[in-house]
Amino acid sequence: MNRDDMRAAIRAATPSLLASLPFGLLLGAVSANMGLSIGEILLMNMTIYAGASQLVGIELFNKSIAPWLVVLSIFAVNFRHILYSAAITKYLDHFTFGQKALAFFFLVDPQFAEGVKRGESGRKITLTWYFTFAAYFYLCWQATALLGALFGKLVGDPRALGLDVLLTVYFLGLVLGFRAKDKWLPTVIASAIASTAAWHFVGSPWHVSIGALAGIIVAAALPLGPTPSAKTPTSPAAEPA
Repeated sequence: MNRDDMRAAIRAATPSLLASLPFGLLLGAVSANMGLSIGEILLMNMTIYAGASQLVGIELFNKSIAPWLVVLSIFAVNFRHILYSAAITKYLDHFTFGQKALAFFFLVDPQFAEGVKRGESGRKITLTWYFTFAAYFYLCWQATALLGALFGKLVGDPRALGLDVLLTVYFLGLVLGFRAKDKWLPTVIASAIASTAAWHFVGSPWHVSIGALAGIIVAAALPLGPTPSAKTPTSPAAEPA
């Protein structure tokens, strides 16, 4: 096990983790205020492991909605993870089928963003780096959700304090991290317009998938940018790890 890869994974995960911890606390607090037990909150957190869709699920659990519709709604919000796996799989060719299956379970937004950043820089996404990042983020996420569930009732409804805006800020930060990529601006604009229109005319949670599809269509329709010339790895960041 490469200790350098472990340290690199922890360094890469820490900024995103610090940004997402308040959202983990919010999720735990909202879940507790919706009447879920500690065991139910932990079970949901450990199996779904996707904050935005968990909030959608929590909202639907307390309503008289068919179970299949709850599952379909969560799938609609999590549709972006299918796109994540398609985009990152070229950097995971050395993983076995079983390793890929486990890796894709942990493929949340920060894991995807940092993984693609590492792959595009020319550094190898090793098993040690990937699963150290995954385990570090996963365990901290469970702990913060548990803390939120335990102490959330002392705060009352966290959404009344406007704390639910943390999710929006968090995703904006991830999107801005890709602003140097080709076609970023028109893709983001198209996705934002389509998602906003779908929110008004179709409703939640379908606006998430509709916005994503609009971005994909625009990105595919735009002409390809100039092909970058091959570079020799002259800096440590470009060397395979």
